[in-house]
Amino acid sequence: NPVRADDLVQDTMLKAWQNRDRFESGTNLSAWLFTIMRNAFYSEHRKRSREVEDSEGVYSARLTSAPNQGDRLDVQDLQAALNKLVAEQREALMLVAVGDLSYEDAAALMQCKVGTVKSRVCRARDKLAELLGYSGGELGADRLTRSVMGHSGAMALDG
Repeated sequence: NPVRADDLVQDTMLKAWQNRDRFESGTNLSAWLFTIMRNAFYSEHRKRSREVEDSEGVYSARLTSAPNQGDRLDVQDLQAALNKLVAEQREALMLVAVGDLSYEDAAALMQCKVGTVKSRVCRARDKLAELLGYSGGELGADRLTRSVMGHSGAMALDG
């Protein structure tokens, strides 16, 4: 979303300006700005995940259905599995699966090539499936990510 990307850049620059006294001369400015941007992104994502726009009652109708306990993972199991992923893989997976960023947007945010992000997400999905006891053929990459990272992923990101 170009508008949200512009807002993220603007927030990053504003926070950097407000905290310019914290920047240490001689260190990597790009890394410092990237850290500010990533933290701003995660904060905004957590904020948005708590907000629900439900003017027509669509979401509240879903809340009344009985949950299928077999389809949900324990958030603690998910958090433990996420913590076992390599940091770069975890970040790529969170940006693409939970943050709903395109591979291109995630690559720009992570300052790497699109192919690198795709590789990291694929490896993270495979490792997560292994850690959570899913077989490769049991769930496709998108279904695995959606079922595992859906609401539980956002909660694990906050925790």
